[in-house]
Formats: sequence, structure tokens, C-alpha cells
Amino acid sequence: MALEEAEVRIRPVSVVPLSGSVTLTCGRAHVVLPAFNEEGSLPPLLRRLANLSLAGGLTVWVVDDGSSDETAAAAERGVDGLDVRLVRHVVNLGLGRALQSGLRAALQVAGEDDVVVVMDADDTHDPGLIPLLQKKIAAGADVVICSRFVDGGDDTTAPMGRRMLSRGAGAVFRHTLAVDGVRDFTSGFRAYRATLLRRAVDHWGERLVEEQGFACMVELLLKLRHCDPVIAEVPLPLRYDRKQSVSKLKLRRTMGQYAKLLMRDRLSPAPFRKL
Repeated sequence: MALEEAEVRIRPVSVVPLSGSVTLTCGRAHVVLPAFNEEGSLPPLLRRLANLSLAGGLTVWVVDDGSSDETAAAAERGVDGLDVRLVRHVVNLGLGRALQSGLRAALQVAGEDDVVVVMDADDTHDPGLIPLLQKKIAAGADVVICSRFVDGGDDTTAPMGRRMLSRGAGAVFRHTLAVDGVRDFTSGFRAYRATLLRRAVDHWGERLVEEQGFACMVELLLKLRHCDPVIAEVPLPLRYDRKQSVSKLKLRRTMGQYAKLLMRDRLSPAPFRKL
């Protein structure tokens, strides 16, 4: 099903204006949360986000990807003091389409100095890293990856099969892809400079994210590399022990998606003009 066929609704849930006495030293953070059946994990994650103190402010974009539970209702209830906006797919279209919808919604309102952060909605990522991600962007990075595979990172709370897939995929991608300085290619917790994403959207449009499954995170990174971004990594201690929902990752299917993505990247020509 094409993205245009889905019902996508954006609804401000709880908006708190910034105080006029605050001098902003950085742009606003837009946190995109692709979510499928995350009614249990989403509320505690939203509470953690509400506890952040960011000079530029924070907007959360929950993309309900055709959930059959109360994920959308949890987003609509929101949390006091947090600007939560809901984007809905009538049917489940996959992580890639949810990511595309969330990025598109955030970029419609993001300012030139804003940062777009993508996180998992299952509460396994620590929002406390967001201020550090903003600092890295302000210092000159265009993409900051929360990495399980640098000093200080940790993935021991994840199931063994998931750990082996992430580590194996990372090793293959490091040796086959021309993306310097990246160890964790499959991390779902990243920050992007909004202007970088806009440059990529100007070129690829709706084709910016074509993969439907977990390979979409690698795909987006591969496309952004044509913009010559400065990429940094920060340690990510994964908190899989906080996950309340069933994992959506299917090992065999995801391995196949990674393999097809690598082949397509080898066969696809580079953009004909500088991005």
C-alpha cells in the first residue's frame, strides 16, 4: 500500500509555550517515535521525555503504524507539559513507512537550527541522551548515532539472537560500505540535523525511505552519506529489560532485508549532482 493511501492525521495533544524570558542557544528537538502495539511502553517513555529540560523545547511525534491496541490512545492522552503529536496509519505499513511519515511530519514544522531525533517507542532507549545529541549537532555533527558498540555502550540486556544479528550486520557493513566512523549501523536511536534531512528529501522525495523493515535505518544512513555528513557516535546502554511489548524483529527476514539492501546499494548509481 502506498503511503498516500494511508490516513495520516497530525493532532497536537498537549502544547506548552516556551517562556519568553528563555534565551535559546540551540534549536528545538523533534523526537520521532514509530510505534506498533506499544500501549505499555509508550506512557513511561513519554514521562521520561517530559522530564527533559531542553533550552530549545521538545516536540514528540508518535507514529501509530496501524496498532491493534491502545497505542494511539496513549499518545492522545500524552503527558502534562509535553508537546505530543499523533500521526496515524490506518493499517500497519511497516517501520520504514512509519519512519518516513514521522520525518515528513517533523520537517514540515522544523526550523533551520532544529534537530530530529528518532527513537524506538518500546522504552529501551534513554531520552537522557538527547541533550548530548544536541550538543554534538551544535558542535558540528550532522548525524549522531547512539551506539552499542563504542566504549560505554552496552547491549547485554537484549536477547542473544538480536545481539548476534546487530553485531554481525555491523561487522559486514563496516567492511563493505563507505561510511567512515560508524560502528553501529542498525541502531534505531539517532539524531539528524534538520537541514541535512531536507537536502536529502529534496533529492529523494518519497523514496528517501523505501525499506519497510528494520533495514530502513541502514538505508537512510546510506542515502545521507551522499550529502557528505559529519557523523559522530555516543555510547548507548540499551535497556531491553524495560521492554513491555513483543519484539517485531524477525531474524531471518531482517537478514534477508540487509542482504538485499547491500545488493541494491552496490547496483544503484550515486546521485548525479552534489547534494
